[in-house]
Amino acid sequence: MFTGLIEGLGRIKRIDRPGGQLRLTIEAEYDLKDFVLGESIAVSGVCLTVVAFSGRSFSVDVSQESVSRSGLGRLRINDPVNLERALRLSDRLGGHLVSGHVDGPAQLVKRDEVTGSIRFVFSMEPALMRYVIPKGSITIDGISLTVNECDRQTFSVNVIPHTAKMTTIGWKRPGDVVNIETDLIGKYVEKLLTPTAGARSGIDLELLGQAGFLG
Repeated sequence: MFTGLIEGLGRIKRIDRPGGQLRLTIEAEYDLKDFVLGESIAVSGVCLTVVAFSGRSFSVDVSQESVSRSGLGRLRINDPVNLERALRLSDRLGGHLVSGHVDGPAQLVKRDEVTGSIRFVFSMEPALMRYVIPKGSITIDGISLTVNECDRQTFSVNVIPHTAKMTTIGWKRPGDVVNIETDLIGKYVEKLLTPTAGARSGIDLELLGQAGFLG
């Protein structure tokens, strides 16, 4: 698990495709203390496993599933990525619960400089927009952000200068594609409330009426 609070940036230093798979070698721009082989790290929001490391550099293998749902397959040498190591139970949860399992892409359609922040508007397919609500949490390239407004196809977020400076979102321009992870809790709630084949949901209008939720 992660928090969506980016620890620092890394740069792509090598791209290999052994056996058709994708392996990225990344050099962090900060010290990786107590780094261990096999630990999880979020690379621009995608949870990956460290398969080799030396100093500030480390390598991760990217599965075809992760390539299909994220923009990692489009990375080039020296491209920047956001990095966050896995959450420890003793850490503060300053962002929100992030699994590192990217749901899909969104495209930046508008960027406005406003007083004290930058407003970004993204478009995303309706199948993912259903999990986006005003003032809810969303993860963009691994960054925990709060949704300002949304409709059936777009949502907006405000990014403070510190976040823009310390992460890759500050470089994004209209047309750029980002990795999106929608709110984990919303997806679980939907699953629990969706009846399986031949069964009915435990929550219906009759139950809501009995509980006093309907006038």
